Amino acid sequence: MEISSRNVVEGTSRAPHRAMYKAMGLSDDDLAKPFVGVCHTGNEATPCNIHLPGLAQKAKDGVKDSGATPREFSTIAVSDGIAMGHEGMKSSLVSREVIADSIELMVRAHQYDALVGIAGCDKSLPGTMMAMARLNIPSIFVYGGTIMPGILDGKELTVVDVYEAVGSYNAGQISLEELKNIEDTACPNAGSCGGMFTANTMASISEALGIALPGSASPPAEDDRREKIVYETGKACTELLELNIKPRDILTFESFENAITMLNAVGGSTNGILHLLALANEVKIKLTYDDFERIRKKTPHIADMKPGGGYVMNSLDKIGGIPLVMKKLLDNNLIHGNTITVTGKTIEENINQYKIPTAEQQIVKEVKSPLHGVGTAVILKGTMAPEGAVIKTAGVEMTKFTGKARVFDGEESAFDSVANGEINEGDVLVIRYEGPKGGPGMREMLATTAALVGQGLGKKVAMITDGRFSGGTRGFMIGHVAPEAFVGGPIAFVKEGDEISINIEDNSIDLHVSKEELEQRSKEWSMPEPNYKSGALAKYAFLVGSAAEGATTDPSNFLKMTEYLQKNELIKKD
Repeated sequence: MEISSRNVVEGTSRAPHRAMYKAMGLSDDDLAKPFVGVCHTGNEATPCNIHLPGLAQKAKDGVKDSGATPREFSTIAVSDGIAMGHEGMKSSLVSREVIADSIELMVRAHQYDALVGIAGCDKSLPGTMMAMARLNIPSIFVYGGTIMPGILDGKELTVVDVYEAVGSYNAGQISLEELKNIEDTACPNAGSCGGMFTANTMASISEALGIALPGSASPPAEDDRREKIVYETGKACTELLELNIKPRDILTFESFENAITMLNAVGGSTNGILHLLALANEVKIKLTYDDFERIRKKTPHIADMKPGGGYVMNSLDKIGGIPLVMKKLLDNNLIHGNTITVTGKTIEENINQYKIPTAEQQIVKEVKSPLHGVGTAVILKGTMAPEGAVIKTAGVEMTKFTGKARVFDGEESAFDSVANGEINEGDVLVIRYEGPKGGPGMREMLATTAALVGQGLGKKVAMITDGRFSGGTRGFMIGHVAPEAFVGGPIAFVKEGDEISINIEDNSIDLHVSKEELEQRSKEWSMPEPNYKSGALAKYAFLVGSAAEGATTDPSNFLKMTEYLQKNELIKKD
């Protein structure tokens, strides 16, 4: 096994380095052992992450008990729920890159030999996994766990119910007191949002990828098993170091196929598409929308999970969690059982060793009698989105929609129109200039989509955006439209009243405007001023690429952007 930490602590020239470690309580015996970084995204910004510093101590105990020296550090995490519905949401996707970058820098600077990564809120999961893939040292991801559902009048609640209740209150359907009761009940303790939203989706995917221990995704944050899982992850990471199994040994094309299968089988968040593309990019695996569609069409949707279905992650946990889903998929030859995992064993070996309850249940259906015959993470293409767009069809009853465009240059004006009752049945809300560059940061639109659902319009209108949707979003909502408006994608040329059609059956999304008219509109269009000209968001906007490629940051994107601006005479060549 490769022990990079020896570069830091061995030899007479490293006496100052050892002195600094000894100032933190390490002995010569501690310094002689491999160093395992224990990273967490704990903070007081969100209930998803507030408990992670405590879990990190359990991971450190596991590392120590297996003969290595743990070194704890933390990084940022944005609360998607609290950033939602205002300018703060522009920082969410950007934080994924900052998390990956900061973990990379900490590990490279201090030459840690292996890595345990603990994360809770949405972007902290893929950000942590991206860093592991980039560093390619023995690493294990572990989820902080889901929140318990709130219970009100016998109904299980999540934070999405609160967002939808706002829409119901604005429409006069519930009282202020009823809204307050939902607000006070929905989020009872620590943990990530309870449905199959983005955090639970990515946690489920981590098991399918093999980058996390089997059974680690579903136990709640405040369940006693969560601490045991994190402790065992610390132990397993040291063992992984001895086996010299690295992320790029695990994250193969076949493991990504398993992840896409999981995404569709559980009716997961469309953000899963974006994050899997980004993670594949880190290991130089060419993953495309075509792969997502190929796998979706042969994957049944079998887990009846919120927001499109009826159950929360805690309910899935009680009947066997993600291993139960994986066993049903494996037994029907829908996932690759021979891919290696962080246990040193294959997916199939892990599942065969895992004790899965056999009691009857209604949450995970049989593959032969699924909720839907094909998966729910659908890719659309057409004159509205030549590079592609995405929609989650879990809980969506209609397959076609044609309507007149209501055009908004940003989320705020769209939300105001919804709140003021200005959106009517048959409208197609087009929210643009919210893409990776244009926003920047691809804001999620949960506040707006939940308000529509709360008003009873969830099945009567459609929404199209170059931004994103929360994993909690439900309805005929299409996101990730590419090319985005800011770089002159067709979405930039839509006018009020244009007819737009969406057809899930043939994967199409079309703007019914003639080619000649579109060309004329493109000539009249000019790129708007960027919303940020300095700071982290401005740097991100210049480095980020298309949503169809994961919205990752790369120096080559800066060159492409510069060439584009010069070509369109938006900046001078010299």
